[in-house]
Parts: sequence; C-alpha cells; structure tokens
Amino acid sequence: MNVVHSTTPKGEKPTDNSLKACWKNFNWQIAQEHVNRLQSRITKATLKQNWNLVKRLQHLLTNSFSAKMIATQIVSKNKGKRTAGIDGIIWTNPETKMTAAISLSSKNYKAQPLRRVYIDKYGKKEKRPLSIPTMHDRAMQALYALALSPVAEATADKRSFGFRKYRSTQDACEQTFTSLCRDYSAQWILEGDIRGCFDNISHTWLLNNIPLDKCILSQFLKAGFSFHQTHYPTESGTPQGGIISPLLANMTLDGIETAIGMKYYAQKCGKIDKANYNFKKVNFVRYADDFIVTADSEETAKEIKELIGTFLKERGLSLSEEKTRITHINDGFDFLGWNFRKYRGKLIVKPSKKSIDKVIDKIRAVINEGRAWTQDDLIGYLNPIITGWTNYHRSVSSSQTFSRLDHVIWEMLWSWAKRRHHNKSHTWIVEKYWHKHGTRKWIFSSIDCQLRNFSDTKIRRHTLLKLDKNPYLDSDYFEKKKKIIS
Repeated sequence: MNVVHSTTPKGEKPTDNSLKACWKNFNWQIAQEHVNRLQSRITKATLKQNWNLVKRLQHLLTNSFSAKMIATQIVSKNKGKRTAGIDGIIWTNPETKMTAAISLSSKNYKAQPLRRVYIDKYGKKEKRPLSIPTMHDRAMQALYALALSPVAEATADKRSFGFRKYRSTQDACEQTFTSLCRDYSAQWILEGDIRGCFDNISHTWLLNNIPLDKCILSQFLKAGFSFHQTHYPTESGTPQGGIISPLLANMTLDGIETAIGMKYYAQKCGKIDKANYNFKKVNFVRYADDFIVTADSEETAKEIKELIGTFLKERGLSLSEEKTRITHINDGFDFLGWNFRKYRGKLIVKPSKKSIDKVIDKIRAVINEGRAWTQDDLIGYLNPIITGWTNYHRSVSSSQTFSRLDHVIWEMLWSWAKRRHHNKSHTWIVEKYWHKHGTRKWIFSSIDCQLRNFSDTKIRRHTLLKLDKNPYLDSDYFEKKKKIIS
C-alpha cells in the first residue's frame, strides 16, 4: 500500500496473510514524514489564523492512510494496549491492527460507551474514576489528536508544560525557579488547583471553541459510560482515560496566561510586554490543571485568584477552595513533587515530603510482597523504581534526600534478610547478601546483579526551555535539547 495516498485504499477484502504482510512491511518513516508535513502546514495556518485552511488540512490528515496507520500503532503500543473497552476487544496481532487501520473512518462513526473503573488515589480513601474507550474509539481519538495537536501547540500558553510535545515537569520546575530565585523576585505565590478539571469542562464551550470536526468531537464527549451493566450519559467533562482528553483539557485552560497578562503587564495600546511592565512581579506556570502564580503581595495574589475564577467559570470550571492557597516563599510550597522554599534568602528546590513518602511506601510494598523472592528477583523489581525516581529528581537539590533514602532502604533490606534467616548470625547474613565492589562496601548484590543506590545518580541541572519554540516548526532545536538532556 502506498502511504502517500490521502485516503484509505479501496478494493477486494484482503486475506489475513496479506494484512499481516502489509503491517509488517509498512514504511513507518515515510508515513511519519507525511504526517509531519501536514502537521507543520496546520501549525503555520493556525499562526496566521487561517481557520478555513486549518479545517481543510485537518480533513486531509484525518483521511490520510498514513495517519490512520500511525494512530493504530499509537493505540497498540501504549500502556493500555491490553486493556479492553466494553466490547472486550484488543488488537494483539498484525492482522487485527491492519484491519483496524483500514476501518478507521468518520463516515457514520458512533462512539461506544466507555467502560468505567475506579482506581485508588494515593493517601486517600476516595477513588478516581477512569473511563476506558474501546480500541477502535481510542484509535479514532489518536487520529483526530494528530490533527488537533498542531493547533493546540500554536495557541497554547507559553508557560504551559503539561501533556505537550517535548515539554516536561522539569521544564516547569526550571521556569518556576527562574521566576523566584532572585533577591528581588516575587515573595507571594498563588497555588492553584482546579476542582475536577477533567470531569466538569463544559461541552458547550468545547464544541463552540475547539477547531475540530463537531460531529466527531460530539461523539467523543457524549459517548457516556457503562458501570455495572448500566449506561450513564455524560453531560460535561472529558473522560480520564481518553487519548484526546489531555489535549482538550489543555486547550480549555489555555488563555489564563493571556488574561493575567492583559491586566498586569499590558501597554496602553493593548500589547503585552512582560519585560518592561511587570511591576507586580506576576509570573504564571502551569502543568496540566496544576498551576502557580507569583505576585508582589498577598493582595495581588487574591486579585489574580478572582480573575482566574472568572476565567474558569465560563468553561464550567472552578478553583478548589481547599487546595488553592496563597503562600509566602519563606514558608515554601509544593509543586509537581518538589518543595520550593527560600532559606535565608536563597531558593532551594528539593523533593517534597509527599513524594519521598510515596517512594518509600512503594519500595516497602515491594519488599513485603517479595519476602519469598530470590535476591535477583527483588533487585529486578526495585531497580526500575529507584532509577525512575532519581531521574525525576536529579535536576534539583536532592543529594541529601538520596543519601537518606539509601539508609532507609538498607534498613528495609536488612529486616527482609533477617526474616529469611532468623537462625543465622548477622555476619553470615552480611556475607550472603552484601558484597564489596571496587572501593565500595555494603552493596546489596548477587553474582548476576546489584541494587542501585539512590546516591549513584549525579545531580544535573535541567536546561531552560526556549518558550517561543514550536515542536512542529523547530524540530532541530528540540532534537539538540534532547541530546543534551540524555
């Protein structure tokens, strides 16, 4: 099949063998380049506010066979690839994936209800609702997300970092640090939290303001969900679990930065010039539905809170009174798993207590579950947890935290080893499970593998992101930045 065709090819129904061959021999590189070109054109049309051209290019992309194949691949490769919707169908082989790609079409499309499950919230008794679409509906969402993402990137707030291509929590952390680190920086912070963001977004606002095929968007929003064999309609919100949901939520919240800018650093002509007119020291940083706003005084922070509340009300949203608070920098605040606080005038960013407690609880649960495991199996489970957590926190002041966690995990492992050999001496236990490697002693290891220490990870400052760069127009910049980070 020729990937440059803009629409799904027609013809005789293919056999399973031919479908398998088509999937395995498909040229993914050419398909990705074709989709990238269309996304680049959509981005340029959006920046020029040529919405008719945007609509035509989106139609071209969503009917492109290349895009349909990539959407199918996205769904069949992500973490939920083995989680079925209400129809119980998953795509496990090349034949089903190829058939699915061919069947993706907006003609007579009707989304099926989502399968509702509830998952635990850390540290809380209440559970979080998760809605799982069918594989076909996920692929349709992935396909239309490919067309909507360039628009979202071109219209997004510059200091929004969540669920965006080539942006991360580390970028948000570095931007927050830059806004607060100097002696003359803002002293007050508004910590914002939106109540039930995904569940309460107004469908009317989305249908009126999101530049996407209204019939398809309506199907995504109005599909409803099924729980205990009962169907429930959805009157508001975007389902947590849908591929396109983070994109829709981001576009709903985009504009907060501009609304703040028009009030606090706009010139008389209406042009926003933060460099010369930011007398109130107002800076905005958002990751998904969590955000912070800096201010020169508590009164300014209260004004900003009211402004954001008015902005959200139009979209069916509101701030959580319990979680939204105004804090002085000397008292510190938590944001994205880090604690930001000034000590004697110096801003220190380190892992938050909640984040530390969470990783300790996770490691303790693994060790308790692995009381009968071999040492190799236990190390195999613990190393990814340690590596992931340290890589997340290695860009801030984490050295002391890493050393303390090494001691905590050592105590857990010592209890694990003593329980297994309660009739053996301490010397025997040490010689069996802890060994010397090079100049280091007390390494929890076996012949085949050894446990990573938290302190093995070196602290490395994250490079500040250039906020005016677009991933669909400045791919070279992001590729260079990716190499620097890795």
